[in-house]
Parts: sequence; structure tokens; C-alpha cells
Amino acid sequence: MAYKFKVSAKRSDLMRKIRSDRTTPEILLQKALRKEKIKFKENCVAITGKPDVVLINKKIAVFVDGEFWHGYRWKQKKKKIKDNRDYWIPKIERTIVRDRKNNRQLKRAGWKVIRFWQHQIIEDLPKCIQRIKKNLK
Repeated sequence: MAYKFKVSAKRSDLMRKIRSDRTTPEILLQKALRKEKIKFKENCVAITGKPDVVLINKKIAVFVDGEFWHGYRWKQKKKKIKDNRDYWIPKIERTIVRDRKNNRQLKRAGWKVIRFWQHQIIEDLPKCIQRIKKNLK
């Protein structure tokens, strides 16, 4: 579905630069896991939700969620969206619902699901690694 609303050239350029995988927080997490000698697969499309990090033999799926796209503190942030509210609010709410659905499906299939907000990885990477290691046991 193509949405037709006016977007400035500057905003369009910014949005075009946003990646869905290989983001800085993902790379930081993956480097830290390698340093800890924890083997994983990245962006595994065969697993529900396409987790950013997958520890296959332990059935652990790790997601690194961007604050805007996945609705961090959504009730507060929702009020602050000024432009194209008819587009962004439903889009982000669909993402929140999809994330919950993916979590349920993975858990039913026997997976442990770990979700980090990107700021958690940037601000306290050792704590995130500890959480993953705790789930390895």
C-alpha cells in the first residue's frame, strides 16, 4: 500500500538511511557475544520474527528493538507524534502487536525470548550480556 502524504526531502533522506538489520546496537551485542565465545546466528529468517541473534542449540531468540519503531514508552510517545499521525500510530501499534504475537509463538515452540531496547545495549552492554549468559544455563 502506497501512502501519499507530504514529506520533506530532508525527512525522506533521514528515513532512507535507517536500516532494519546490522544496526549499531546489534553489532555491539554481536561483538560482545563473540568476545564471550558464545556462538550464534544473526538475523535468522527461518525463526519466527527474524531474531537479531539466535542461539540455536539453546533455543534462545534475542531481539534488539528500536525505540521508535517498536513503541518504547508508547503511551507517552504516541502523544508526541505530530506529523502523519494517521500513518505512524497504526504502523507502530501493528509492530507492537506483531512483536507480542511472535513472542507467544516462539515460547509455545519452546524458545526463550529476550528483547532489548537499543538504548539498553548502548548504555549497559555488560548487563545485557549477563542476561543472555544467565539464560544459557
